[in-house]
Amino acid sequence: MTRSHSKTFYFGSRFFPLAQRQAVWAVYAACRRGDDIADEPGGGEVALERWWQSTCASLSGQQTGGGGPHPIDTALSWAAWQFPIPQSAFHELYLGLQMDLGGAEYRDMADLELYCRRVAGVVGFMIAPICGYGGGEQTLQNALQLGQAMQLTNILRDVGEDLERGRVYLPADLMAQCGVTRATLEAGQVTPGYRELMRVLSAQARAWYKQGRAGLPYLHGSGRLAVTAAARAYEGILDALEANDYDNFSRRAHVSGPRKLMMLPGAWWEVRSGPNLV
Repeated sequence: MTRSHSKTFYFGSRFFPLAQRQAVWAVYAACRRGDDIADEPGGGEVALERWWQSTCASLSGQQTGGGGPHPIDTALSWAAWQFPIPQSAFHELYLGLQMDLGGAEYRDMADLELYCRRVAGVVGFMIAPICGYGGGEQTLQNALQLGQAMQLTNILRDVGEDLERGRVYLPADLMAQCGVTRATLEAGQVTPGYRELMRVLSAQARAWYKQGRAGLPYLHGSGRLAVTAAARAYEGILDALEANDYDNFSRRAHVSGPRKLMMLPGAWWEVRSGPNLV
């Protein structure tokens, strides 16, 4: 599931040792399952509530359900037994998925930041205990910002695809300042104002990447390389978006497999040359 739905996340995850890698995949699959429910037309509220209840049962080691638990629940239960994955992080994710189902509107950057925190930033709270880390609460805040950066990157990449679902995550006040309307989005118009909107939001994502990277030296073992590689590959999507002249309606910004491999020496050097603060 991880390999199919997020090649970039999967790329980074391959650098974890086996048990950590399996736990990361279990967390991703559980999150993805909830996200898929939030994208389903109709009946999502009931299905999302079932997902939340089964997730809580898995995290507490009390799986229930006729015919046995879903394989993802089994995997998440195992991961939670191996590592101290916080249920509070999944609860924030649940609230974020409710925002999608409820058709939340994003008036300003504060609204968008809350959404990015809930649906992706808190994944950092799930992954950090699997890596192992020092630095206490500050490292978790760095992990949060890294997750937010990745989610904002996804949003900028997927503007056209999200429109097909009737969703616009771009802040209304920034759209107005740049002269971008819902109609121009639906027409797929890459105007000078739209490019400026993309530049402003890309700069915010890059600022979150920079803040998030400050926590990487506190991650234990090869988890540091795994997260560094994933962060570099994700930020590369912003480079591709810029290279596409911010056309995310007719072109999809992505980082190819060979390009990701070319990034590995830089990620390895960042890990080796950076401070070891654990």
